[in-house]
Amino acid sequence: MEEVEKEAALVPPPPPPPPARSVVERLAEAVENIVRISDFRKAYKKQFCNLSRRIKLLAPMFEELKESKETISKQVLSSMEKLVPALDSAKDLLRLGSSGSKIFLVLERDRIMERFQKVTYQLAQVLDEICLDEIDISDEVKEQVELVHSQFKRAKERIDSPDAELYTEFLMVYHMSADADVDCSILRRLAEKLELINISDLKQESVILHEMVANDGDPGEVIEKMSMLLKKIKDFVQTHESESVSLTSRDIHETPVIPNDFHCPISWELMGDPVIMSTGQTYERGYIEKWLEAGHDTCPKTQQKLSNTSLTPNHVLRSLIVQWCVENGVDPPERPSKPQSVCSAGEHAKVIDLLRKLSSQNLEEQRSAAGELRLLAKQNADNRICIAEAGAIPLLVSLLCTNDVRLQEHAVTAILNLSICEENKGKIIICGAVPGIVHILKTGSTEARENAAATLFSLSVVDRNKVIIGESGAIPPLVLLLSEGSQRGKKDAARALFNLCIYQGNKGRAIRAGVIQALMALLLDPEGAMMDEALAIMANVSSHPEGKAAITAAEALALLVKVIRSGSTGNKENAAAVLVHLCNGEKQQQHLAELQEQEMMVPLQEMLENGTDRGKRKAAHLLERMSWFMEQQKEVQALAEAAAQARTRTLMDMLRDTASSASTDT
Repeated sequence: MEEVEKEAALVPPPPPPPPARSVVERLAEAVENIVRISDFRKAYKKQFCNLSRRIKLLAPMFEELKESKETISKQVLSSMEKLVPALDSAKDLLRLGSSGSKIFLVLERDRIMERFQKVTYQLAQVLDEICLDEIDISDEVKEQVELVHSQFKRAKERIDSPDAELYTEFLMVYHMSADADVDCSILRRLAEKLELINISDLKQESVILHEMVANDGDPGEVIEKMSMLLKKIKDFVQTHESESVSLTSRDIHETPVIPNDFHCPISWELMGDPVIMSTGQTYERGYIEKWLEAGHDTCPKTQQKLSNTSLTPNHVLRSLIVQWCVENGVDPPERPSKPQSVCSAGEHAKVIDLLRKLSSQNLEEQRSAAGELRLLAKQNADNRICIAEAGAIPLLVSLLCTNDVRLQEHAVTAILNLSICEENKGKIIICGAVPGIVHILKTGSTEARENAAATLFSLSVVDRNKVIIGESGAIPPLVLLLSEGSQRGKKDAARALFNLCIYQGNKGRAIRAGVIQALMALLLDPEGAMMDEALAIMANVSSHPEGKAAITAAEALALLVKVIRSGSTGNKENAAAVLVHLCNGEKQQQHLAELQEQEMMVPLQEMLENGTDRGKRKAAHLLERMSWFMEQQKEVQALAEAAAQARTRTLMDMLRDTASSASTDT
């Protein structure tokens, strides 16, 4: 008996329960970290979005508990503490879905689905243990948590499997030998479904696979096969440009060379959010943060020991990168989405009150509420997130077709201001805003039309939105605004058209809507206020066969030559880009002859020696085409001279034969 008592005494007592505030704050922070994870891989997008959305709905419970002064019972607190590891597991899974290898996610489909099942079961089980009646939260929040709980319980019974066809075709190619030929249609589907459709996507996937090798040490057969499959897709993408799989907005051979200073030294990609370390070196924020999170205390490039780990935004370099992208017809890289903003109780209440007024049947209240939301959304990013989260976007979209001019102006401008936030762009598209915006673009007041064009420009930054907007009928009214609008309206229309025409399918729509005629009017304007925008759009659409024909019909070549002789650096590049496309088209002989008549060899030679990298490439291409044309002309001339000489010799021979015959007859 004594021995049993001694053994019992050796067993340590259970740890004291953690302080309530500490647990609640940890849970709130965990949910906040999960909400920040976005842009999930296409293969599992539905599953990842559902998991993230459900967890996000738990945030109000923890926010109210943080402000509550009521004591949480030990039993409830113990149950809530079990949420921490469950949320950590969810966070790890969501991070894999956001930044993991796209190829690996499909290859490990069964394991990924098991992880979804496990995480869902954990969250459902823990929520089942928490008695909501014993904690101090509002009835509204309680109902929301109960809804989330029921969703997790239903989800744990069945997790929707991802694309079965993708998995089957993926495994088929994965198990092929490195030198085996793969059907192009299969590679096209894999590239589209894996979202490996451009050089940036392929580079990013390659970097992730290399990181997996670095972390695992020995690459092994699995990594080698994944790399082989990636190479097959890369080779296909580089040799088969189409509407569904295109490398960039321009031909691969004309892809502009990115200046070295614009590359991240770690990923060697164009930087979207450059930051400066204490050593003075600049990196892409996401990559250098991963480096620091891995425990490194040195600068990756210089290997210097860091005096501190603070990161300072490099705004100057960011501006230079955006400017370079605009000048070269490249989409500026998007900054990573910022953390979700949680409004204060007072701010949230104000927004809710405005939405109530916006939903009323009183026109004055609707006008007033829409005007206030417009101003709030203009002020800062936190307001934009708060307003969108409160459900304002569908209400504003419903007012786009109102007959009240002022209300319509407020609604479209509020949507414009909300669209500045990257996370809101998708919500605006999903809510079906584009048809209403196009309606305003066609029939609205001057201010409303201008802001509608600006909204389309903002939304078209996202590639998939370019297709949606183009198919909505937005391009003809944008071209009309470019022709007839105010100076501000023309600027907004030009920026929207430039973005939209990066997508090949929209170029024909713009050309058929008369964009070339509108651009020529801007180029011939004595003030030249829209010269930069007009040439950038013309360079964009000149790669399209209909664009070449329309530019030729507009007799634009003389104007383009004038720009190359005396225009700004950016305008010279764009003018040369148009000429490159014209001189590779059906009427290349005509255009090359005109360039020769204009004595363009010298200006192009100067551009080749003193221009920017892009300008040098365009000038070199044109000089090569002109040299080829001149050689062709010399050959034609030589052949003509030889033929003339042959005809002369033949005639002389005939005359001699005639004279000889006459002499014989005599």
